Formats: sequence, C-alpha cells, structure tokens
Amino acid sequence: MRRLLQFTTAIGALALSAQLALAGPNIVSGPGADPECFAPWSADTKYMQWEAKPGPYRIAIVNGFVGNTWRIQMIKTAKAYAEDPAIKDKIKEFKVVSTGTDAPAQLGAIEDFINQGFDAIVTIAVSPDGFDRVIRLADKNNVVIVPFDNVLDTDAVMQVNEDQLKMGRMWAEFVINELKAKGVTSGKILEVRGLPGNSVDRDRSIGINEVFKANGGPWDIVQVVGNWDDGTTQKVVADAIAVHGKFEAVVGQGGSNGVIQALKDAGHAWVPVAGESENGFRKAIAKHSAEGLKGISIGQSPGLVAIAMKAAVAALEGQVMPQLISVPLPVATYDQLKDGENFWSDLPDNFFTVNEFPPCGVNISGPAIMSKSEEDVK
Repeated sequence: MRRLLQFTTAIGALALSAQLALAGPNIVSGPGADPECFAPWSADTKYMQWEAKPGPYRIAIVNGFVGNTWRIQMIKTAKAYAEDPAIKDKIKEFKVVSTGTDAPAQLGAIEDFINQGFDAIVTIAVSPDGFDRVIRLADKNNVVIVPFDNVLDTDAVMQVNEDQLKMGRMWAEFVINELKAKGVTSGKILEVRGLPGNSVDRDRSIGINEVFKANGGPWDIVQVVGNWDDGTTQKVVADAIAVHGKFEAVVGQGGSNGVIQALKDAGHAWVPVAGESENGFRKAIAKHSAEGLKGISIGQSPGLVAIAMKAAVAALEGQVMPQLISVPLPVATYDQLKDGENFWSDLPDNFFTVNEFPPCGVNISGPAIMSKSEEDVK
C-alpha cells in the first residue's frame, strides 16, 4: 500500500511538473494577428499564443524611472488610452506604478501584481536582464508580460519596440552627411547619452559609435549623460562646451530641448544636431536650419505604451502574436517639418510629437494626453 501511495504521489508530481512546464505561451506558426499593427521584427521572429481568457481584463503598468518628460507623457498616454473607446470595455481594472531605478523594486511590483491576479503587466524594464524569476512566475499563472521601450535580453516574453540600434545609426549617418557637405571630416562630436544601465541607451550608443568609427575621422567622441531629461542635458552640454570649446555636431538620445538651449546660451555656432521628437526641438530646427542648425528628429514615441497595451489584450484573447513587435521609426529632417503636421507651435516644447499609429488604429490627441497626471493609480 505504501509503495502504491508513493507511486501515485510520484505520478501526481510528474503530472504537475508537466502542467507547469506547459504553462505560459505556446510557440506556434505565423502569421500573427493584425500584421500591419503587430509587425514581426524580422523573418526569424517566432510567434507565441497564450490560452484565451474571457475579458474584461486587469492590466497594470509597471514603470521604473519617472524623472523626465518622456516617461511622464508615457504614463499620461497610458491613462488616456485606457479610456479610449477602442479598448475601454476590455479593461476591468487599470493600475499604474513607478518604482524608480531600483531593479529589485520593479521586480517586486511585477510579482505583486501577478500574485494579485492581474492578467497582463506592461513594463519598461529598469535593466535588460534579471527578469527570469518573474517571467517564470507569470508563465505559471498565465499572466502576459509585455516589456516595451527598454526591453529585455530574452525571447521568453512578447516585447514591443522601435529598432534602437538602427536609430543610433541613422542619427550618426545624418550628422556625418551634413558634416561632409560642409567639408568637415574630423573633429569633436558631443554624444549625449540617456539613462544608464538599460538596453535603449546601450543600443543607441552602439549604433552611433559604429557609424563614426566606419566613416572618416579621427572623430573625438565626447560622452555626457543627460538621462533623456531636458534640464540635466542642458547642464551637461553646457559643461562640455565650457571644457571642450567647439563641437562639430551633437548627437543626443533625448533631452533635445536642453541641447538647443545650451548651445544658444553658450553662443555656440549652430551645428548639425541629431535628436528625439520633442516639439521644442522640432520648432528650433525648423526655425534655424538656414543658419546652420541642420537637424534630424527621430521619435521614440511615448505612445509605444498604447501598442504594448493593445498587444497584451490581443494575447489575452488568444491571438497569435510575434514575440518581438517592430514599430516603425518616425523620422523628420529639418527640410520635412511642417507646423501643424509633425510639430506644433502652439503646444509645449516638452511635448513628444509622435502619438499616432494609423496601422493600429491608435491616435491619442495631445489634449487627451495632457489632461492626465503622472501619478500612480493604485
């Protein structure tokens, strides 16, 4: 009898282990749902499918750092999109928390939402690794985790992003072409980096430096850390000008308004500047391009949060999804800018201009975004 009980217990344990091993998404064949919106990153991207759950769903946003205008607008955008008629009826409960730059705090918040029974967690990862434990917990509980923007170095979860390496390369290629047109093939370049320790800052910087290394030179790349924040960027750019004098160009990952203000305050000649999609930056390069401020603006949109939320709901409904979803890079150069179309003279300088995703049916208005706050929703 004891042997039979031991055998039965062992079989039960094996069955439970097998069940847990099968929890989470299945790897399936493509194509995925709504491929114009949820475009696979490449031909090699695998596809995932979760067991369908009845809605409406409990969804949480677990942000990390909230100390710059991009993150603030992202949280406001998430709140505005949660009230959009296209998705509102599919959301039963919506929470937002920001945990700061401490990875354990963010992991703890994700684990807490899983244990509370939330169906999906959308997150900007503080670090590209260290999430294995919460991914296993999410799979065990059939919870969908969707990192976006600062994504993870793993293919175990569905993720949403723009191509950060390509963005860095495009910034550097634009600057080099503008300098070559002026007959400049070497000199000092100021690289303004983002928030340290995450994949976006890393990948953009790799792309920037790859291009400079492969084109002409010698280029003296001076790096400063601006945290993607206008105020911080203005200070570190001003300090760099004070120490190094003249730069031939500036490549900034964010805080682009701060770059412009620092150049102006220092009386530095206008030079080619690559930057983000801040409204003030686009205003400046539209106004001063004829004076030498040749600029390129590539937007890492705060609206990515809406695509991540939409993808999470589609996954919960049992639709087939790409593991890595590619959102096209929205690019505007100084000669392509039009007031009222891709920048707005009547909106604040720190408003990020790209919040429309026509293939996804997502179009979040500026007033709807700006009416929200960045405070946690608990």
